[in-house]
Amino acid sequence: MFVLVVAFGFASIGISWLIAPKKPSPEKLAPYECGIVPEHEPAQRFPVKFYLVAMLFVIFDIETIFLFAWAVQFRELGWYGIAAVGIFTLLIIETLGYVWKRGALDWNVKRRSRYVREQEAA
Repeated sequence: MFVLVVAFGFASIGISWLIAPKKPSPEKLAPYECGIVPEHEPAQRFPVKFYLVAMLFVIFDIETIFLFAWAVQFRELGWYGIAAVGIFTLLIIETLGYVWKRGALDWNVKRRSRYVREQEAA
């Protein structure tokens, strides 16, 4: 079944590539920006902080999915499940404390932790 799905995917892409019209023009090759002609260069790069917060969100979101799966099986797991989710929750809280202490959640440069200031100075 998996082989059929992969074959169908490749066949669909290959057929569309073969029969698609190929007439490049400057308008088609220009980047699309909401239908408006770009007036200036794009803004500067995003600070790394934005990516760090996005990664932290994904990590904690996945942990929430694990907690949801535990909640669905709560009654069947018994005391073992309660102990496991207790340890898991403590690890989540410890991780959040570690991230907080390292300054990953601190946006104000003046209030950053001593560790972060030492790392930036090095």
